[in-house]
Amino acid sequence: MAKQKIVIKVPMSSDKSRSKAMALVAAAGGVHSVAIAGDGKDQVVVVGEGVDSIKLTTDLRKKMGDAQLVEVGEDKKKEEKTKPDPVADAVAAYYNSQYYYHYPPPPPAVAVAYDPYSRPGSTCSIM
Repeated sequence: MAKQKIVIKVPMSSDKSRSKAMALVAAAGGVHSVAIAGDGKDQVVVVGEGVDSIKLTTDLRKKMGDAQLVEVGEDKKKEEKTKPDPVADAVAAYYNSQYYYHYPPPPPAVAVAYDPYSRPGSTCSIM
């Protein structure tokens, strides 16, 4: 099933009402993303699969007031071709290079008996 894009115009005058509308829409099943759009930040853009646009608009009318369904259609996001980032490549090359490892490797393991009560160079032992 293809993703669909739903645009609903809702009167939202404050940040509190915007967050309330976004929370209400995000709670609906099948919603992938929610955004605020429009010149007056009065449109809620919903992207998802299997979202019932009429039920969503009805729920917004009940909670927020007058809500109008503006657009329903397929989400036509283009696959963006990423350009190679020279800075990221340089950083990756630095971390993968020999200069990243500043410390010498640990000495090879030698079988030595470890006594937790003795200190190196200590000649006194009381037991």
